[in-house]
Order: sequence, then structure tokens, then C-alpha cells
Amino acid sequence: MKRKLLTGLVLLIAVAIGWYLFLKPNDYQVTFKTKLIPAVANQSIKLWADALNNCSLENQTDLQNFSHRIVFGDSTYIYAWNITRINDSTSQVKALITDVNNSLANKIAVPFSDTDFEKRSKKTMRNLRDVLKEHSEQFKVTVIGKETIPETYCAYVTYESSQKQKAFKMMQGYPFMNMLQKLGVELNGPPFIEVQSWNIQKDSLAFNFCYPIINNDSLPEVKGLRFKKIQKQQALKAIYNGNYITSDRAWYALKSYAKTNDIAIENKPFEFFLNNPNMGGDELKWEAHIYMPLKN
Repeated sequence: MKRKLLTGLVLLIAVAIGWYLFLKPNDYQVTFKTKLIPAVANQSIKLWADALNNCSLENQTDLQNFSHRIVFGDSTYIYAWNITRINDSTSQVKALITDVNNSLANKIAVPFSDTDFEKRSKKTMRNLRDVLKEHSEQFKVTVIGKETIPETYCAYVTYESSQKQKAFKMMQGYPFMNMLQKLGVELNGPPFIEVQSWNIQKDSLAFNFCYPIINNDSLPEVKGLRFKKIQKQQALKAIYNGNYITSDRAWYALKSYAKTNDIAIENKPFEFFLNNPNMGGDELKWEAHIYMPLKN
């Protein structure tokens, strides 16, 4: 009986060691908490990764599961991310890290010594944790609930861009505002964007950058500039405070609110910008009203 138990224990240990060395999909794991919802943590990690040298998005199953390939010197690492929601304002970030060329050696060494691979992984993740903490303090989103997108007539230009390039595309449209004023067109409120399509998987947009105007019978003809009426419609509303480069953080907050409250929405947000970024000042005092239209 004792011999059978001993044999079974040896087999169990052998299976465990075999799984750890040859089947375990990663070499090292780091976990920490962040005061960002999962989708915003996704965008923030991608922004952090973009600033690294020799880093590329490897794969994305969804906003909570994606991976990067990062080259450090002569070593290539895969960082497989898993982000889970803890509550309305906090998420857990888990990084499953693999050294592509030295996986087996790392698995053998990590339990017994503080390897360079382990030191680098810890340092990289501490840096990311600090970056996410800093970003969480740079903006604020307040979900208001159901409200109405106001009706307005506007002049607009159309752009396509990645989400992170949205604000830079908007800057290209500001000269049109000055042109309209010089041509005698009366402006009628703060500029806004109307998203026509949002590819959440690819972080890409097509949107209209709009200038509310007073409609009249003699609007000028300007290349690239068109005119239309925005109809009022029901939507979820949030107030965003922070740099307009990351105002899409409010989009994800509205999507999360809609999911929690079982509200059907269109992924075609509107953003009304109440401040002129060219004037500078405290970015946390910049304000934008963000709307996510309800589905009919």
C-alpha cells in the first residue's frame, strides 16, 4: 500500500514538473491593481507600449485579453495581458511573460535564483504600474445618465484616424473655423465631433469634426467643408475632464454603464468641447460633454 502511494506521489510530481517545464504557457507572472476600468487599462497599456522601442501588438482577442512582443537587446519577450474588472473603478492587470528563446532555461532558473529575466520583468511592470497610476490621475469621467444630444446646424470636415490620433486630426480642422468667421459665417456654440464608425478591435475611427453655425441662404463654398443638420436624439451622457487626447476614456465608461444597466447604445459617440486647448491651463479643468446615442 505504501509502495503504491509512493509510486503515485512520484508520478504526480513528475506530471507537475513536466507541465511546468513543457506545457505551462508562460515563464513568469506579475499581477497588480489599477484604478482604471478594463477597456481604459487596455488603451493605456497600448499607449505605454507605443513609447517602447521594438514593441508591437502581437494579438488581441478582446479588450481584456491581448499581447505584445517586446525586444530587449537580444531577447524577445511576449507579454500576454489579462485584465479583469474588480469594481466600477478598479481592475486587475495580469501579465504572463515569456522569453521566446530561453523559456525552458528561465522556468528552471526562476524558482531557485533571481535571474536577469525576472529582474527585467519586475522592473518593466513597476514602470507600467506607475504609468497607469499617473494616467488615472490625469482625467475624470462623471456619468450623468440619459439626456438629449442637442439639435444644431453645422459645418464639418471628415477624418479617419486611430483613436490616439483623433485630437491631432481635430487640430487640422481648426483653421476652417477661422475661415468661416472671415467669410462672415456666424458660429453658434463649441466645436464637436460626430463619430461615424468606431472599430473597437482596431482602435480606428471615421468622424466628422463639426462647427455649429447659424444656417443661412448664402453659406460659402469651401473645398473639404460640408454642411448639415444634427438631429436631436436620446443618448447616455458623461462629463469628461482632462486632455482631449484621451477623451475616449469617457466612451468606455459609458459603454460600461450601458452594459451594467442593460441599455442598448450605438457605438457612435459625440464629443462637445467646451474649452480651447490652445489656451492652455489646468487640463483637469478642461471639460467635454460626451454622448453615446441610444439604439432606437
